[in-house]
Amino acid sequence: MKKILSVLLCLAMLFSLSVPALADGNPNIDGGGGGMGQGTSQNSWTPGRDGVRVTIIRDSDNTPVSAPIDFSNQGNGDIVVHFQYINKITYRNGAGIAPKKGGYVSRKPSNPMPRIISSGSGNANIEAIRSYFCREGTMRDIAAATGFNYEDLVSGSYKILLEPIAYFKYSGVMFAMTATEAALYNKQVAGGLRSKMVSLTHKNLPLAMFLETPDLGFPAWGGSTTDKQNDDTIIAQLGLGIVRFSEHDPEPPKESDVTYRCDTEVVTSVLLSTGSQKTPDNPAYATFSINGRTYSHTDIYIPEGGSQLAWVKWRTPKEPGVITITIRSNCSTSTNHITAQIVDLDKNPPPDPQANDRNDGYSIPAKPSKPNVTSLSWGEWDCWWHEYWVWHSDGDGGGYYCDHGWWEYAWIPYSASLIATFKTKPDEKSPTATGRQMKSGYGLNASVSAQVRSNAPSSQITGLQNVVAYFPEFNYATYWRLLKRLNTDLSSSFELQKNKYSTYGRPSHFSPVWFPDGRYTTYAECIDAWTPAGMLQINLTDDMTIKDSVFDDWHIGPAR
Repeated sequence: MKKILSVLLCLAMLFSLSVPALADGNPNIDGGGGGMGQGTSQNSWTPGRDGVRVTIIRDSDNTPVSAPIDFSNQGNGDIVVHFQYINKITYRNGAGIAPKKGGYVSRKPSNPMPRIISSGSGNANIEAIRSYFCREGTMRDIAAATGFNYEDLVSGSYKILLEPIAYFKYSGVMFAMTATEAALYNKQVAGGLRSKMVSLTHKNLPLAMFLETPDLGFPAWGGSTTDKQNDDTIIAQLGLGIVRFSEHDPEPPKESDVTYRCDTEVVTSVLLSTGSQKTPDNPAYATFSINGRTYSHTDIYIPEGGSQLAWVKWRTPKEPGVITITIRSNCSTSTNHITAQIVDLDKNPPPDPQANDRNDGYSIPAKPSKPNVTSLSWGEWDCWWHEYWVWHSDGDGGGYYCDHGWWEYAWIPYSASLIATFKTKPDEKSPTATGRQMKSGYGLNASVSAQVRSNAPSSQITGLQNVVAYFPEFNYATYWRLLKRLNTDLSSSFELQKNKYSTYGRPSHFSPVWFPDGRYTTYAECIDAWTPAGMLQINLTDDMTIKDSVFDDWHIGPAR
């Protein structure tokens, strides 16, 4: 029934046109855009020079499972600079913008695509775009280009991420960019792209596709479909469409906007946007009311039509609970309220292992694989007055000088990265352990060393502050151990807490006596390294080997 409904939906969009067969696609795509400014010999775009980046996404966990492929009706052999076929999810997960010279390739679909990006000479037809990406022929083109089996693609286990691409000249060089890449690159060149190509890169390209309903962790777009947008809005919300082959389960309402750990330094931020200049004479500010205290970020400078994050660094309560953060500013803010859930991770350690514990039929689970966020970037505007003195004559040989200067702005980029190592080893009270091998029933030790590297002031960032270890006997769920913080500067280290069931008070974890011979992998989530752009996190594993059990070290015999 779901497939029949999806087909009917696509047919309804086609009205009475005769088109090729339709796949069972259900498009989550809308679009906007409009007029264009005038180009120059060095900065220009030809309407119709567009394309779409396609990535296949696994529906169960929203993970990309194909390399992104660019489709375009043009050959695009004149493209000099591109950004190496990276999709919006990968950028969101921390990938940096990396211009590459030469070697750009796009594929021509067997049936030409409709116009994707609107312009002053004609608007794109969103109904034509939706119907095109529901066609069986289009799906077969995508399957062939990505090396995916067509039947698997449309089975309902996958969905397709679409990102509009523009091909244009900037500073005399031909570029290929998605909307996300344009926003990231504009930050890299301190607003230079927006100043020359704003109608394309910050209006028509990002508004060519956006979501009607939330999906892939991206929100539905409810803003203007004709106004220019800022970089952060584009990166977070615009320049994407999705084709599904199964009914979309709506995302559940959020009980909280962010989760923090107890007694942890965090950085909370909001995006400020303004239509007028914010200068040293009239700076922007943001105040955060948090748990009975007020924190402020002041003296923020933003150019006309620009944006910047505002942030504060603070310590969470020692007890768990829910708090509401209220934000006030003299600019537009991405939100005025943040609901924060404060959780205590030190409340669910494993129970006391017993000698007669059994787990018949147990098999060793696969190692966890969760995304890492090992680098983030942000920045702030600097501002100063540029003097420009002009002589005003009174016509009688006299006069006066008057300063006709203006405010200059420069973007100051910051970034932070996280590296960490995780090591496990048999506890020294395991008498028969050798190297990285021990018998089941004995204890093991675990330690983490981490470092945050950044060019930002220390007031904007934190070191790694929490590490949580999970174990295979609990299928990396149910129970866990919060490691003890030895120090939490930018260089930090952690070890297991003392185990209350250890006869010797050792900082150890006991493997169950029933654990089968083979690999014993401990999994650690290293979290709470905060920046204004979000939290850095790295997930690590380390292996040991179980061979025999503690019972093999003991026997009962007559005294001699």
